[in-house]
Amino acid sequence: MMQHAYIDMVNQFKGCNVLVIGDIIIDHFIWGSVTRISPEAPVPVVNVKKEELLLGGSANVLRNIISLGGRGALCGLIGSDAMGEQVVTLVEELGAGGQGIIQGQRPTTVKTRIIAQGQQVVRFDREQTGDPSPETFSYLIGYLQEHVHQFDAVMISDYAKGVVHEQLMIELRRLLQQHADKTGRRLPVIVDPKPSNMHCFVGCSVITPNHHEASQMSGIRIHDEQTLLAAARQIREDIGCEGVLITRGEAGMALLEGNHDLVTIPTMAKEVYDVTGAGDTVAATMALGMAAGCSLADAAVLANHAASVVVGKVGTASVSTEELLEALPRSTSR
Repeated sequence: MMQHAYIDMVNQFKGCNVLVIGDIIIDHFIWGSVTRISPEAPVPVVNVKKEELLLGGSANVLRNIISLGGRGALCGLIGSDAMGEQVVTLVEELGAGGQGIIQGQRPTTVKTRIIAQGQQVVRFDREQTGDPSPETFSYLIGYLQEHVHQFDAVMISDYAKGVVHEQLMIELRRLLQQHADKTGRRLPVIVDPKPSNMHCFVGCSVITPNHHEASQMSGIRIHDEQTLLAAARQIREDIGCEGVLITRGEAGMALLEGNHDLVTIPTMAKEVYDVTGAGDTVAATMALGMAAGCSLADAAVLANHAASVVVGKVGTASVSTEELLEALPRSTSR
């Protein structure tokens, strides 16, 4: 496909409104340098230069949707704490909808990464996982009942912290079916999964596991293209989805759509510095592509180019419309 066709697709992102449901995380980065090893233990001593708080998890999917020119809203849980207030502030700065952010049940999930000389030295997490309380669940469902019809696509960003669970997905499917019955329009549902919740995603439009997640979900050890195809087919059969997009790091991506052949998409990344958040970028681009009416294959190609940009950055990064357009080659075939 020629470059101008993909440019037209990216330009269609601007009018698309995506609801992101999932686990909200704050990514805390501590940046510094290392010049010596501690005399107390065989560990580097990091001289801190700066700190940064960024939207992570499902909130980073939203951040990518906004940076790619789309509109969106976030539905999930945060704590009644300083980091929860930081989430609210950052979402407001994006100009995105935050009515679906439910505050108070448990502390905000925070992932702290220490970066020195461009490399991650250590990461430590502060989190409390598990299913939402009945009261919190009722708030989440209430938000979906009132607002889900306003969107062009639904993105499920599952980090296995507890927001995405079976009852929520059952209620979401019911609401989307009601919407389809009234309007004749079925909203696409894109899922970035955790294998433990695979059973929750029955009937989704497309699911985007990475290589290791696909192996866990299918029960098939992936070591060549034949086992890759078998794993994708098993996942599609188990959950009845339209498509399976397996992200494969340096090997690119593989897409199985319906009963078609497996389509492999080579990576476009020139340099890989950090894969943090790359799955969020793929999910966001797929969601916008499908909201804009792209085919699964075309949305996957755009997602692959978006991922090639974000892995060249250090930290939880997002991709702008301009960066994605610049990453598109003069002509693209598939």
